[in-house]
Amino acid sequence: MPTMKLKQWLSQFKLAKLSFKLPFLEAEWNPVDADRDAAWDLYVEMLTRVITQRIPDGSGDEKTALDSIYSLFPTTRAILKQHGRKADRFARLAVVMLNQMVRPFTARWHRLSLGGAFADPVHCATFRAELIALQDELQHFMCALADLAGVEDMTAWQPDS
Repeated sequence: MPTMKLKQWLSQFKLAKLSFKLPFLEAEWNPVDADRDAAWDLYVEMLTRVITQRIPDGSGDEKTALDSIYSLFPTTRAILKQHGRKADRFARLAVVMLNQMVRPFTARWHRLSLGGAFADPVHCATFRAELIALQDELQHFMCALADLAGVEDMTAWQPDS
């Protein structure tokens, strides 16, 4: 991997809009094996969940989908703890992804689901539309994870529904 700044690396994956502190963005992007291993672990978790996989019309359950998306938080925390401080570049990316991309979605829909939103077909349709938008946004993050892990991005292998 050629030497570059994190800002340049993120731009390749259309993730430049994520907010990082300037010193980190200007730092050399030199991930280590712990970063690559942690990226692989999270990549596999995300690749196999509704967070990146479309729910075909007429199937699935919105509450179950929301729970799966939310479970990314404890899963990511476990990966961060497992790989420790040596995976600090991965940690910064993962935490920013959770807090800036996933948390706004889960916070909004958790509150709505507590109010019975998933009993309303209009809310269910809105949830699915917003989920598709989140999935599209996270595709860029998945490409970055695959690159960091040093593997081919398999998200393109998934059938569209």
